[in-house]
This record gives sequence, C-alpha cells and structure tokens, in this order.
Amino acid sequence: MELGLKGKRVVVAGGSKGIGKAIAIAFAEEGAAVSICARGADALEAAKAEIARHGGKAHAASCDLADAKAIDGYVAAAAVALGGIDILINNASGFGRTDDEAGWGASVAIDIMATVRASQAALAHMEKAKGGAIVNISSISAFRPSTRTPPYGAAKAAIVHYTATQAAMYAAKNVRVNCIAPGSIEFPGGTWDLAKKHNKPLYDQIFSRIPFGRLGAPEEVAAVAVFLASNAARWVTGQTISVDGGQLLT
Repeated sequence: MELGLKGKRVVVAGGSKGIGKAIAIAFAEEGAAVSICARGADALEAAKAEIARHGGKAHAASCDLADAKAIDGYVAAAAVALGGIDILINNASGFGRTDDEAGWGASVAIDIMATVRASQAALAHMEKAKGGAIVNISSISAFRPSTRTPPYGAAKAAIVHYTATQAAMYAAKNVRVNCIAPGSIEFPGGTWDLAKKHNKPLYDQIFSRIPFGRLGAPEEVAAVAVFLASNAARWVTGQTISVDGGQLLT
C-alpha cells in the first residue's frame, strides 16, 4: 500500500522510548523527516541516532511537555529543522496514578494540556502546508473504570473526547485528527516490563485477559499511527482505534 509519507515532516511529542520511539522509527522507514522530544537528553540522542539509521533527517530536542513555553519553543524549532510540519503525534503521558494532587496534576499537565498546546502550536504550520494530520495517543483505560490509576484513565478519556472535537474544528483547515487507544504494551523499561519483574501478580492478571496470549509491542501501535496519518486514511477523522489484541473484549 502506498502511504504517501515520503518527505513528510513529522513531530512526535514524547518520542525517546517505547511507543513514541517506535512511531518515530516507523515514519522514518516510510521516508519521512522526524523530530522527537522528551526530557531525558541521553535517551533522546540514542533515539535520534536510531531513527536516523532507519531513514533520513532526524531532529531531537529536550522539552518539558508540562511547560507551555517549552512546547511552543520546541514546536517552532522542530518546524525550522524539518522545514515545516505535516504530522503531529501526541504521545506523552504524565502517568498520573494516585488519586491526589500530584497524580491529577501530572495527568492534566501532560496528557491533556500538552496535547492541547502541541496541537495548537503545530496547527499554524499545517495550515501553511495546506493540511495535515494529528494522531493522539490515549489508552483503553479511557473506556473502563481505572481504579489503579484514576487520573490516568480520566485524562485518557478526555483525549478521546478532545480528538473528536479537534476533528470537527480542524476539518475546514484540511487537518484530520484521530486517536489510538493502546492496550497493555510491553517494552524494556516500560510499565509492564517493570510489573513483570516487580509485580508479577498484576502482570499475570493482565496477561490472562488478552485473548492472543501476550502483551502488545510498540511497533503494533506504530503501524496504526502511520496508517492514520497517511494518505491511505485520507477519509478517516475523529476516530479512536483500540490497539489491544482484544483486551477490551474480556
């Protein structure tokens, strides 16, 4: 399938590891120029080098996605480095777990407001490009009570709703907006890798709920992100796609 992504300029907010890095690499493999941001400089540089090995131009910059001014500065710098912006992936999460000020503050600041701010900052560049695509990363936690992580689940539900609102607002600007709700995704150093090592009962409980008998891989989310941002999905907007191996079915 011809995805039409060669030469596209892609920004991945939260792209130094896991799902974000897999998405960045997948776009690079399709011939896109890619910029990533995160807070950790070492992980960013390693990810940038890996992205470059899979494609052409790669740009990386440290950015605290809880900081509105930092987001504006990063998006502007990414646009200069790439020569514009066609696609934005909002992947960052504060992973608010506790039902208190700290948990809610992290989820609101990063899961919600970073998505809002990065989208608004990138939109002007997409208008100059006569169109574009945004893909927001939510979670299947958006669709069920999330007693282990109340702020995280609520914030991800907000992203599902905001995706539909963005799609309605931005259609006149020829910008499509869609969302992915990953299930439990396992990768080195990630939440479920740590649970496997330090909270085996929880890991086994989640594992048992997935019909295919395994957790997902970041690359499986990345494949859907690339499709949704591509010309192959040119008539798809305002949708949320669960990528969970049937985890929601159980």
